[in-house]
Amino acid sequence: MEQIRRIMRPTDVPDQGLLCDLLWSDPDKDTMGWGENDRGVSFTFGAEIVAKFLAKHDFDLICRAHQVVEDGYEFFAKRQLVTLFSAPNYCGEFDNAGAMMSVDDTLMCSFQILKPADKHAASRFSSISKKNNK
Repeated sequence: MEQIRRIMRPTDVPDQGLLCDLLWSDPDKDTMGWGENDRGVSFTFGAEIVAKFLAKHDFDLICRAHQVVEDGYEFFAKRQLVTLFSAPNYCGEFDNAGAMMSVDDTLMCSFQILKPADKHAASRFSSISKKNNK
């Protein structure tokens, strides 16, 4: 954790190393330990890596982002890790929801889901906007 605290901010993300791995590594249910990442950068990690990290640092949950998940959030490793993704219909290429997580005073997590826009309605809106801009 001290290495993370020492990262100078703001900064650019390098092609390898701690900051790169914090941003680009992904959980993978089929990985034991560490594995190659299909993104072509960083690594994948299995549930036991999550459990070891949490035990070492006396944490209950890892909250991460930077990976599209269908429902806006997705648990991994017996709910010891949650991936959040807040952009519904990411880049117009995915039919994913977005989510935001709130943590209350008792450390209870709750989620607000941002449903993906209806593509038909979105294209109608786009047509209306184009007409109004002429």
